Amino acid sequence: MFRNPPFSFAASMPFSSTRDPWGIPPWEISFVPEIRPIPQEADFVIVGAGFTGLAAAAWLCVLDPRKSVVVIESGSIGHGASGRTGGMALAESSAGDLPGLGDVLKGLSGIFARLHIDCDLSLPGAWEIARKGGLKDSAIHWSDSGTLRVVNEVPGGTLDPGKLVSALAKAAEQLGAVIIENQRVERIGWGQNIELGLESRPDAIKKIHACKVLLATNALSLPVSGLAGRTHPKLTLAALTAPLREEDLQAIGLARRKPFYTVDFPYLWGRLRNDNSIVWGAGLVEAEKSGVLESIDIASAEPSRMFASLEKRIHGLHPALASVSFTHRWGGPILFREGWGPPVFDFHPGSRDGIVLGAYAGHGVALSSYLGVWAAEALLGRRELPEWGKISE
Repeated sequence: MFRNPPFSFAASMPFSSTRDPWGIPPWEISFVPEIRPIPQEADFVIVGAGFTGLAAAAWLCVLDPRKSVVVIESGSIGHGASGRTGGMALAESSAGDLPGLGDVLKGLSGIFARLHIDCDLSLPGAWEIARKGGLKDSAIHWSDSGTLRVVNEVPGGTLDPGKLVSALAKAAEQLGAVIIENQRVERIGWGQNIELGLESRPDAIKKIHACKVLLATNALSLPVSGLAGRTHPKLTLAALTAPLREEDLQAIGLARRKPFYTVDFPYLWGRLRNDNSIVWGAGLVEAEKSGVLESIDIASAEPSRMFASLEKRIHGLHPALASVSFTHRWGGPILFREGWGPPVFDFHPGSRDGIVLGAYAGHGVALSSYLGVWAAEALLGRRELPEWGKISE
């Protein structure tokens, strides 16, 4: 069973009754958690069923199967950034390497092996591209406010976000975690016995008590996570082409199947999928009034203009892309700290029994699962939180 319906480009148009305001990504989330009553209490409650929350839940169950673990998700699993990312896995963080961070990609591979995760992870390296200083043997020569060329190769690769969400949720549930979908945490009462107030519904328990809590909501539910006013949520945009012929991939320099991103502006990133379609991304959209990302509709005027501009850029990069068609448009939440700082990874401002983890600033594909496991170890008292992750006052 697939959670995302088969996509047609018309399904993303404003007048479709099935249209998602953020668009429908190409990734298929195939796992549906078992429907269970909401427990009244748990040793650990994780808020958010994306890469971070699901990896933490599975790891908690591995490390201490006696403890009860509950994951609360306001939508369906992968509803936020994890199911809408482009799937480009990079080492380090948006702020570069960090003290004690370790080898993210090696650690990620080990986590996937331990949890039996199959998500098409491929790590051939990634290209940094720019308009100046290109390598003599650069495979890429694209016209985009200058000539884009490869300037460096860094560790990295790609994975299928839908398969990763599905596999992490399956692993967590099989190991004993309870996953509750379509239930929003509206408040948290911090104290010796933490109380999470749930969305008011006549057929549901209104609260759940926990010993410790992990807030893994990234750019969503910022007031609950204590990050409102401390971080900057935006919606990042991506578009998918129809599959290209191998000779066209050779012509544009992507036959080696390495993902890429610019290190100068205007920004552009992308990666190939297994079927030779290409994901391209650029552009950030802010919520106009409320600051709530759910208020953004990618079919509205400004996002539509940005998509049109992105597609025009791609058509102009190379003759082999001049007539390529686009099959998907979508947006995904992304969260930034001031100055593109490192991720938030700290105790909640209300209690040291709560941990807040997020604000990956575009590096969350690999980093979120990797740090989710670190968070699980910290919740169990087996590892300290990093100094670089502190929440700004």
